[in-house]
Amino acid sequence: MGTGAIDRARIAETYVAIRPHVRVTPVVELDGTDLGLAPFPLALKLEQLQRSGSFKARGAFANLLLRKIPEAGVVAASGGNHGVAVAYAAMRLGVRARIFVPTISSPAKIQRIRRYGAELVVVGDRYADALAASEAWATESGALPVHAFDQVETLLGQGTLGLELAAQLPALDTVLVSVGGGGLIGGIAAWYGGTTKIVGVEPRAAPTLTEALAAGRPVDAPTGGIAADSLAPRRVGELVFPIARAYVARVVLVSDAAIRQAQEALWATLRLVAEPGGAAALATLLSGDYTPDPGERVAVVISGGNTSAVDFGRAAPAS
Repeated sequence: MGTGAIDRARIAETYVAIRPHVRVTPVVELDGTDLGLAPFPLALKLEQLQRSGSFKARGAFANLLLRKIPEAGVVAASGGNHGVAVAYAAMRLGVRARIFVPTISSPAKIQRIRRYGAELVVVGDRYADALAASEAWATESGALPVHAFDQVETLLGQGTLGLELAAQLPALDTVLVSVGGGGLIGGIAAWYGGTTKIVGVEPRAAPTLTEALAAGRPVDAPTGGIAADSLAPRRVGELVFPIARAYVARVVLVSDAAIRQAQEALWATLRLVAEPGGAAALATLLSGDYTPDPGERVAVVISGGNTSAVDFGRAAPAS
């Protein structure tokens, strides 16, 4: 399918449908010097504050509101965040949901899926294993598959983040976006349609879009790294690829060490918690893999915060 099915008009229509169910997440405006970088206008779109803890809530509600739900309910495969989002949307809308996740899914994400009342199945080592199991269940049960990234409604939902960001910061030059299967960058790129530079950021251990662009089509890529539970599907989406090829200016690869550095910088500077995949886009600035031009107005999407990495246990008693 071409890019025409996922455009600004349909994203705007989708936003009207999902708006009662999602948060308008805030933007924090900084300067590069706040993070020890050269001076340039920098903004963070805090999507880890979205319902269910990530941008994935947008696509989940778009699927459940815009598609006909069978009596068997919905089924989804996920590294974690999409499953959390579908479970949350299903709970809010009174829909049955079965979620398949691989063993690499973080305990924080598994806990949230269970808390929202979905039936959880842990299967296989990687997202591709969970996807295969979910497809088998959809065939057996008649449940509606809700794809994490390669579904029109998913892309339309994620594109509403671009709509929101454009309203909050209308004079942007560049948006940095983490890439896994490509649903988020595909939706955002479709919204901007080439009017703003969109830069994808991938872990070096999971270069799905990088390898697809090099090959001229989606191909299997490595699926490792610290962010494997959110940014390491086997390949980028078929629907995503033509949008990325048309509207994504470049893709930058970052190391696991840089992603950890970004998580630490968010906490040290702003007391914000982000999971590895959620912090990857910021990592490219801190590592120097992407260096803005003087005065370049840059926004970074902090895309998820479903992690148990921060310990909020009781402090030791005073001596």
